[in-house]
Amino acid sequence: MYDAQNTDMVQSLLERLENLEQELRTEIESLQESSRPVMLDQQAVGRVSRGDAMQQQSMAQANLERCEQRLEQVNHALHRIASPDGYGYCEICDEPISIARLKAYPESRFCLSCQEKLEQD
Repeated sequence: MYDAQNTDMVQSLLERLENLEQELRTEIESLQESSRPVMLDQQAVGRVSRGDAMQQQSMAQANLERCEQRLEQVNHALHRIASPDGYGYCEICDEPISIARLKAYPESRFCLSCQEKLEQD
């Protein structure tokens, strides 16, 4: 799928993956701070304040998990892009993943058809 004509496309996707990896690492560091146990300051008194703090912590933890999962996918894609024929092919059906899909989600492991089947199960 990725011959000499597509070298620029692969390089562009590689750069995008590397940038995405750095962005996710930065976001994870920030979210790790936000998802620490709730410590109320002296001004924040009452159930509502504690509830708000706990809700914010819960949302930060959910976002942290999502970012960590996406970072794993990005790292997997970076590993595959280093191999000569791994990146850009669906891990289920071994068909090429569309360039449009890779541009939108460079960490894609599955073609759109297989991804839809996975989400239905």
